[in-house]
Amino acid sequence: MDKRTRLRRSDWLMAGFQALGTDGPAALKAEPMARRLGTTKGSFYWHFADVPDFHRQMLALWVEGAVSHIPQALADEPTPVARLRRLGQIVAGGLHPALGDLVVEPAIRAWGRENSRVADALAEVDTARITHIQRLLTEVDITNPEMARIIYAAHVGMADLSTRDGKDNADPMGSLVDLVLALR
Repeated sequence: MDKRTRLRRSDWLMAGFQALGTDGPAALKAEPMARRLGTTKGSFYWHFADVPDFHRQMLALWVEGAVSHIPQALADEPTPVARLRRLGQIVAGGLHPALGDLVVEPAIRAWGRENSRVADALAEVDTARITHIQRLLTEVDITNPEMARIIYAAHVGMADLSTRDGKDNADPMGSLVDLVLALR
């Protein structure tokens, strides 16, 4: 980044997600982040009170998009079956509305294993997402709550696999949704 370019808070946050995805939570400190962006720590502290504040803001941005983007994306689907199928496509893509093409959820989950605040946020997101999936399944007369957990667990596992092998999960997730729909 050009040193003459004034960084915005969003630049720091996006760089934080990139650092988390490539180098893990240890990279989410003022000095490594400043080096990554080619600037001084002073710029970091202009935007954030301290490193925990930076972490809180990153986490808040991720949680907001992780919970809100799926219902918004499904709103235009005409039938419950179409919403459930669209859900499969969305989760297979793994994209977050505020983070663009960054797929950071596996890195956030790894971070949550060592940070209780992140673990609490993950639990909140997981509960909200499973509840939403259960509502969609209920709309198609599938009332077994285990199905929502199975679909969600497949999403979590597929996202992790994709970070390792780079494979697209659209077809496997579509097959799982079709299999669940065949149960009704």
